[in-house]
Amino acid sequence: MAVQINPSILSADFARLADEVKAVEGADWLHVDVMDNHFVPNLTLGMPIVESLSRATAIPLDLHLMIEDPDRWAPQYVEAGAGSVTFHAEAAAAPVRLAREIRAKGARAAMALKPATPIEQYEDLLPELDMVLIMTVEPGFGGQSFLDIMLPKIRRTRELIAKHGLDLWLQVDGGVSASTIERIAEAGADVFVAGSAVYGAVDPASAVRTLREQAGAAIAAAPWACDH
Repeated sequence: MAVQINPSILSADFARLADEVKAVEGADWLHVDVMDNHFVPNLTLGMPIVESLSRATAIPLDLHLMIEDPDRWAPQYVEAGAGSVTFHAEAAAAPVRLAREIRAKGARAAMALKPATPIEQYEDLLPELDMVLIMTVEPGFGGQSFLDIMLPKIRRTRELIAKHGLDLWLQVDGGVSASTIERIAEAGADVFVAGSAVYGAVDPASAVRTLREQAGAAIAAAPWACDH
């Protein structure tokens, strides 16, 4: 099971964004949070920055759309250069159609769930997706503490993926750090979004490597991975 570490530029210095992207060369994806101040109480970057980032780095862009009306906007973010686009289950009007459209445009399609949203009601949608994102903080702001009460939900999601025999990535976003990544990995995640744990480090690239090693060791010993 390949571990992926996706540094979140929400924790980067936006005034030095090009340099901050170069600082995490070796990362698997660059996680880009798009917020509209409606779906979540924060406003971040939009389409022009995504287009600039896609031209400025070879690291593929992992977009997390925390916006209203992703059915309208998500396909346009693929055209702007995203390699993976995550929409929120709570915001999408037609998630199956949207996932298929994202895939048809050449990107990976992913669906995110807020902490209070159960995974079980979306079980039938899983084959339409390339990744599920379990939020382990309330979306909207970086630097929040990991919610341990989300660990059972991560386990249940991994069980559903195994039940259907899917090659589906399980991403976790929120409070991922050196002190939490091992138990997140043990619960079933294999893709990790890390913001302040990477960009708050003296050497961001080294922080990415360390997190990957920690997660890899935890997954290697996890029952779910041994059974996979």
